[in-house]
Amino acid sequence: MATEIIDYVLRDLRHPEGGFFSAEDADSLDDDGHSHEGHFYVWSKQQFYDVLPSDLAEQAIEWYEIAEQGNFEGANIPARLHHRGNITRPVEIEKSRRILFDARKTRIRPGLDDKVVTEWNAMMLSTISEAAALLDRADWLDAALLNGEFLVNNLRDQNGVWKRSWHDSGSPKARHHALAADISHLVDAFTRLSEASGQARWMLFAREAADNLLENYWDSEHGGVFTTPITGETLIVRQKDIMDNATPSANSTAANALYRLAALSGEDKYAQHADDILRLLSRISTSAPTAFSNLLNAVHLRYVGTTEVVITGSRSDLLREFNNRWIPTAVIAWGETYDSPLFANRKPDLAYVCKKYACMSPSSDPAQFVEALREALK
Repeated sequence: MATEIIDYVLRDLRHPEGGFFSAEDADSLDDDGHSHEGHFYVWSKQQFYDVLPSDLAEQAIEWYEIAEQGNFEGANIPARLHHRGNITRPVEIEKSRRILFDARKTRIRPGLDDKVVTEWNAMMLSTISEAAALLDRADWLDAALLNGEFLVNNLRDQNGVWKRSWHDSGSPKARHHALAADISHLVDAFTRLSEASGQARWMLFAREAADNLLENYWDSEHGGVFTTPITGETLIVRQKDIMDNATPSANSTAANALYRLAALSGEDKYAQHADDILRLLSRISTSAPTAFSNLLNAVHLRYVGTTEVVITGSRSDLLREFNNRWIPTAVIAWGETYDSPLFANRKPDLAYVCKKYACMSPSSDPAQFVEALREALK
């Protein structure tokens, strides 16, 4: 499912230069020009018979629970509502999906909201970077790198000031001061892109964004980040985005990103500011814990501690052993070196596993490296 979602975004929601568009409309037009919600994606039972060969139609109708009366406003959203545990599709169903997909291309597509929003792009950049490493998808890593370049080249001005959104027909194309959520997600995205690619320049952008966040959005009296920068429009009250709703809050995102950046860079100031965010939100999170779900990730990271992994030289076998395991409390430094104690006094072609920069004996053997990881994560 994750693969298909990412493939959809890269296929249908991407600017040619790498930025991600905001959304497609829910409504689309039928052949008579009338707008209907979900029309592009829904099917009737007869349409399955019309499009699919007879030997595939019955099986697809049963698999997707296609009914005469439909399951959405008289039509069918193909779904296995009563078989949610079984998602492995037979070969025949995969063939039917391809035929249905090609037939759907003849329909009028929903309208496209082609704004490029910094926050949403950074969230997607974090996701694709992590997925590319975990699933060994070089094409996704290429897409992540292209998106990173797009953001730096189009949403950040020559003075390092970030903007909220970009549109190809805008004048100027990039407009409005970035919000704290934009910058917080950029810190996370650039650290993850550095981890996925081994390119040092993304760590520089991550630190620049973090310093921007702490300089221009930080509440020095009570802790946490304000939604708007001090250099922005003068407001009666500068509010804070603190609750995790449809998207994570700026403050919980900042806490998670700053802890990870501190582990990678060795700069304790980032962790100290993350601690301040936890102290701020601890006063109110207990009254509505379901509104602080992403904050719990930061709390977990703070009290479990970050595991730092360093791989020196050209050891793709060791890197693959790390990437094969999704370890949300671990960070990795490899490839091009940057200013960090993680790279100090390391011998080549080894894997180092550390907790708070106290490292176990380095490993050259993949099995020993995996065992060291297990030990560190106990």
